[in-house]
Formats: sequence, structure tokens, C-alpha cells
Amino acid sequence: MENKTGILATYGSILLNIFLFAIKLWAGIVSSSVAIIADAWHTLSDSISSVAVLIGLKVSAKPADKEHPYGHGRAEVIASIIVSMLLAIIGFSFLKESILKLQTRSEVDYGTLAIVVTVISLVVKEFMAQYSIIIGKRTNSKSMIADGWHHRSDAISSLVILVGIFIGQYYWWIDGVLGIIVSLLLFFTTYSILKENISHLLGEGIENDLRDEIVLLAKEVADFELYPHHFLVHQYGNHTEMTFHIRLPADFTIHNAHEIATNYEILIKKRTNIQATVHIDSLED
Repeated sequence: MENKTGILATYGSILLNIFLFAIKLWAGIVSSSVAIIADAWHTLSDSISSVAVLIGLKVSAKPADKEHPYGHGRAEVIASIIVSMLLAIIGFSFLKESILKLQTRSEVDYGTLAIVVTVISLVVKEFMAQYSIIIGKRTNSKSMIADGWHHRSDAISSLVILVGIFIGQYYWWIDGVLGIIVSLLLFFTTYSILKENISHLLGEGIENDLRDEIVLLAKEVADFELYPHHFLVHQYGNHTEMTFHIRLPADFTIHNAHEIATNYEILIKKRTNIQATVHIDSLED
């Protein structure tokens, strides 16, 4: 159900982005503004990235199989990386266009059309950003959150262009500078998305809050200290695997040790939705 919500939101994102691309490209061509045209292609890149997100969501929803025993959740991480690379390519292209416009000292007459279209873009893109980020957090979808920040970067660039439109009549170089600013926003968004998702691929340590929760749950499993330690966490989209060690008295039978470990794993799954595997150490170790 959660995955279907993300897919529906992504379809809506694609349609809205195509609409915004068309009207912004129209406004950019009419006003001969490289900044607005760059912003239009930035918006179209949202549709391309949304397609990548859609593919990631559908692939990640596939159940685990023999070749992928932990499921396909990391397809969303791969989709997020694709989104970021698209942003970088588009940003570099319009950085060059903006520098060329400054070199040729080109002036721009934005007009009313550019103002109206930019305001529409700003409002719609911020709404899309908030919606995607909320759905992404609710469904634990990193690619949806990345797509939301992509929308927000487009909203910010529209705001910057709107400000530039009102002061552009006083400075001939404003359109070229705005184009450079849009490009830098694209590069920053690329960096933010890559940093988070590559970190997930490389593997991360357990968060302190989660560690504290697991330690507290041990008190519900046994009336003596289990000494949970050596935590390893592996994330596969919505599915998380965790392994860690506990210490039990050396004279425990295999049956008793297995029972405690199994009850601990079941409790962790119930409370945190994490699939845990508990390794048993002897207190004499």
C-alpha cells in the first residue's frame, strides 16, 4: 500500500513537470532568457528523474528471491544516484550557456509572461517538494525524498529568477548570473543526494537511539544482563537487517540459549520492524 502511494505520487510528479516544462520553455523562448530556459530543462529533468524513481520503486517492491535474498530495496538508492547525475549534467550544460551570455553582454526583456509563469512554477514546485518528502518519509523511500529535494531546488531556482526579473531592467548581466546560480543549485543538490545515498551503499554504523532501544529490549527477554554488542546494520530500502552479539553464561544449554536469542529476534522485529540475527558469546570469552 505504501509503495503504491509512492508510485501514484511519482506519476503525478511526471505529469506536472511536463506541464511546467512546456510553459517555462515558452516563456524562456519569448523573453530570450537563458535562466528561464535552463529552469525549464531543470523541470524536465524532474520528469526524467521521476521515471528513475518510479523504476526504483517498482523494482524495490519485488520480493526476495534466490539471487537477491535481502530483496531489491537498494534499487531505490541506485535510482537516487541516477537522479543526481542527471542534475549534474544539466547544471554543467547551463553553466556554459550562462557564461557565454555574459561574454556576449546579452540583455533580456522578461515581460509579464515570464513573471506569471515563474510564480506558477514556484508555487507548484514547492507543493510537489513538500508532498514528495512527506510521502518519502512515511514510506521510508530515499528516492522519493531525493525527488522531493529535486523539486525544492527547482522551486528555489524559480524564486531566484523571480527576484532577478524585477531587478533585471537595471542590470544587463542579471540573466547570465541567474543562469549560473541555477547551475550551482543543481550542483549542490547533486552533492546532497550523492552524499546520503553513497553513504548507505558503503554501509553505516548503528544510530545511538536504535542501539539504546535494542539494549532496553534485552531487559524484556531475560532477567539478567545480555550485554548486546558488536552491532552491524545493513539497509535494503524498506528492509533492514541487523546482526549483533549477546553474552550468556557458559553453563547454558543450547536449547536455553537458542530460546533467548530467538525471543530477542522476534521482539526486535515486532518493535522496530528490523530483521535481527543474534550471535551468542560465552561470558567466559
